[in-house]
Amino acid sequence: MQEPIALVNEQPQGQPCKLHPQSMCPAFGALRILTRIEGSHPVMATDMGCLYGLTFITHFYGASKSILAPTLGTAELMSGEVVEGTRAAIDVAAKEPGCRLIPVISLCVAETAGMPEELLPRRIGDAEVVLVRVPAYAIHSHPEAKDVAMEALLRRMGDRETATEKRTVAIMGDVFPGDQLAIDAVLRRMGVQATIALPGRSIDDIHRAGRAAALAPLHPFYKGTIKLFREWHLPVIGGAPVGISGTYAWLKALGATLELDATVVNQIAEEERERAQSMVDAKPLSGRILVTGYEGSELAYARLLIEAGAEVPYVSTSIGQDPLVLPDEMWLRSHGTKEIVYRKALEEDVSALERYAPDLVLGTTSFCSEAKARGIPAVYFTNQLASRPFFLSGGMVATLEFIQGMLGRGKQYQWMQEFFAE
Repeated sequence: MQEPIALVNEQPQGQPCKLHPQSMCPAFGALRILTRIEGSHPVMATDMGCLYGLTFITHFYGASKSILAPTLGTAELMSGEVVEGTRAAIDVAAKEPGCRLIPVISLCVAETAGMPEELLPRRIGDAEVVLVRVPAYAIHSHPEAKDVAMEALLRRMGDRETATEKRTVAIMGDVFPGDQLAIDAVLRRMGVQATIALPGRSIDDIHRAGRAAALAPLHPFYKGTIKLFREWHLPVIGGAPVGISGTYAWLKALGATLELDATVVNQIAEEERERAQSMVDAKPLSGRILVTGYEGSELAYARLLIEAGAEVPYVSTSIGQDPLVLPDEMWLRSHGTKEIVYRKALEEDVSALERYAPDLVLGTTSFCSEAKARGIPAVYFTNQLASRPFFLSGGMVATLEFIQGMLGRGKQYQWMQEFFAE
């Protein structure tokens, strides 16, 4: 009798399942940044269930415009009316006042995932029509869905016909708005003529990004966009202005890439490093922290916390491994981090609670709930950390003051645990 053939993706017995993300549908990351663009009126091609869930979570995160969609129930999907319905929704979107961009988001539903781009209009009226394929089952995290959306827009709309704007850098990262302003101010002092914020609100910035002299991805998950800039033969500056050593190295690398005055760059980089060091010296952290999440910036946060005096034995993230993450990973391992988990599962994070007995947990809602049930202070990484300043010395102090306050709440959490246990 012939032996049964093992499935390639069969889950090993006793191991947590990593075949799908342990979060809300990652596609909301793409939809979130596409709804923010001024003059953009998204059309979503998917079934009614996905449409309801994704529009709900997108509006929860601040989308202030309607998301148009054809009615695609079972009857429409089976009758092959997907393209016709999507074209009708595009026509409606084009009539919206000030419409300049219609991103058509197709999701994992088999009938919409393979939507033929050549059957959609490339332009209607004053609006560009751009198909953005977001197969959420294959993406794993909402930050990576942002990359999918940005790559699709830049490939179609990035201006490569006009001459490169020297000393102009595209700063890639969905970050606290004040961080973009702070980075722009420091770089202009160094001699940068302009920064282009991606993803952002301006369609003109998408066009202009194709003329930038370099790309600086603040987060390591923009793989498709980075690949595109390399296809354009434009340099990519790794790392980010995070912490003491990270900020210094990033400013020096950016200055060298854009061929700025080395003396001026060194002076400003030294100033930032000294300012950050003085903040740490004045209020060092003390405690053991687990850094977990699905934002993609977890390794950078862990590095900052260790520089500030904390012990961070365990870091986990939903993004996959990548050469851009390697410098942070090597730094962390050389500074006491014992475990770094990519494409993490909740079960792995909970297991780390048993091994490391932390004083504070930074994590997802489900993991924070588990930590709080054990009397451990815990903070939802996305809403409490990724939504506040983080970069350069100014962002560093804002983050560390918040962490300092949370580390002092251990007794309150233990009291609450004892109270509810009675």
